[in-house]
Amino acid sequence: MAAQTPIERLLARATETPDAPWLYQSINSEWGAYSYAQVADQVLRMASAIKALGIPKGAAIGIGGRNTAHWVMADLAISAVGCVSVGLYPKQSTEHLQYILKHCEAKAVFVGPMIDAQEFMDALPADLLTIGFPYPDAPKCQQDWNALIEQHGRLDQPTPPGPDELMTLVYTSGTTGYPKGVMLSWRNAEFTINGLLKAMPPKKEEIFFSYLPLAHMFERGAVELSSLYLGAKIYFLEHLEKLPEQLAYVRPTRFFGVPLVYTRIQAGILRKMPQEKLDKLLRLPVIGGLVKKKIKKAVGLDRASLIFSGAAPMPTPLLQWFDKLGIQVLQGYGMTENSIYASANLPQANRIGSVGREMPGANTKISGDGEILYKHPGVMLGYYKEPEKTKETFTEDGYLRTGDRGRLDAEGYLYITGRVKDIFKTMKGKYVAPAPIEGALARNTDIDQLCFVGSELKQPIMLVSLNDAGRLKPRAEIEAALIADMEAVNANLEPHEAIAKIVVVKEPWTIDNGLMTPTMKVKRPQVEQRYCDLIRKEGETRSKVAWEA
Repeated sequence: MAAQTPIERLLARATETPDAPWLYQSINSEWGAYSYAQVADQVLRMASAIKALGIPKGAAIGIGGRNTAHWVMADLAISAVGCVSVGLYPKQSTEHLQYILKHCEAKAVFVGPMIDAQEFMDALPADLLTIGFPYPDAPKCQQDWNALIEQHGRLDQPTPPGPDELMTLVYTSGTTGYPKGVMLSWRNAEFTINGLLKAMPPKKEEIFFSYLPLAHMFERGAVELSSLYLGAKIYFLEHLEKLPEQLAYVRPTRFFGVPLVYTRIQAGILRKMPQEKLDKLLRLPVIGGLVKKKIKKAVGLDRASLIFSGAAPMPTPLLQWFDKLGIQVLQGYGMTENSIYASANLPQANRIGSVGREMPGANTKISGDGEILYKHPGVMLGYYKEPEKTKETFTEDGYLRTGDRGRLDAEGYLYITGRVKDIFKTMKGKYVAPAPIEGALARNTDIDQLCFVGSELKQPIMLVSLNDAGRLKPRAEIEAALIADMEAVNANLEPHEAIAKIVVVKEPWTIDNGLMTPTMKVKRPQVEQRYCDLIRKEGETRSKVAWEA
């Protein structure tokens, strides 16, 4: 990183290669590009506008809306005047949105196009300054981006922030309670970007596809910030329903996803080519290779040299399924509190089922009770206005507690064995770690999401929601496949861990119905609460598969 902040790196690129395109934006499926010089000009003009609006240095400024070129520009403009960016998740509950804006004492919020625009605008305090991005489907705001940059000249000299100054507040979506504001500094960013460049140096030309929420540090670090140092172009997804089409068009060289995205890609492939036919074709020496190439190109991953999965554990059967297609999905690990900087598999050092070896300087340790700990310069400053919670999150010798259990093998590969708090006790007094068992049953390609529950039950049961393809199949076919996979999984479990029954629920689990976080993790407590009566009822009846009425 050579001690350059992102804004300094942008200005350097705008000087060295002013006309080189950087940010690609699609509007009504028509792509347009912003060069480094154009981005720098808009960023510096918006920085002047922020100062002119009377927003003081160090103030928090929110950014809402789906990923766009202007989301990135706003983030850079905020940093150019020494303010603190606060990303706001799409589809966030009104209660959490209002809590975040009040907690961080936001002075303004940039607003872009979003699926829940009216709910978002209704949730904002009446006295909060709003600045609208220049998109036809963006909500109307008090101030307009284009008008502000036309009214203000370029900021003469952005003041480089000190290394320990606050860069951003990232509110963790969490699965319980109010979000916590993770404080990340410029020193945190410098360390993690340097480590990323060392572990994954740039190729000749890098192209990124941005669709995971920029409010999360995974997308912000791996795509927005690293692109400035790698010289990568960024293409922004226009709408979620255009994901397959635009991914195939962009064909990124690095692709970042979460397990749910890969299950959707898998389902899309199997809709066009059923598993039985696919298996037959892959066994043919020459044709098998051609089929692999055709599938990779069709989904847009044919020139991706790095394909990563993070945010939640990716089931081993799903990793193996992609591997048979010649698509190597590399599982990584990290959390907002350590700047998503912990461990990752790499193309020449990949062990399926693990989350890889530690990143350069990550300093991993496993505690006596099996918890994964970290201590490095990328670890957060703490939780904003939460000194007691901050204290609880660190050991006495300064290591960050991840809340995840894990083990290291002889070659340094890290395996996640579950969440410290997710482990439950059955009525038999036996403890069960649900994550590995959920991952094992995820081999079934009709399952969209699943949650293993067992508190107050004699034997645990598995709740599952089906994907689109699964919901179209006959029940008898679904049940036969579920029972076969359940028996295969149970064969490798201790008796007290065995799945007693699979319960198929009617409704998909989504962000909208409160059963998934914005980063697409299942909210286990909410699932258990939603289905508590169903769990109790099915826990008392004998059958291998049951369907929610």
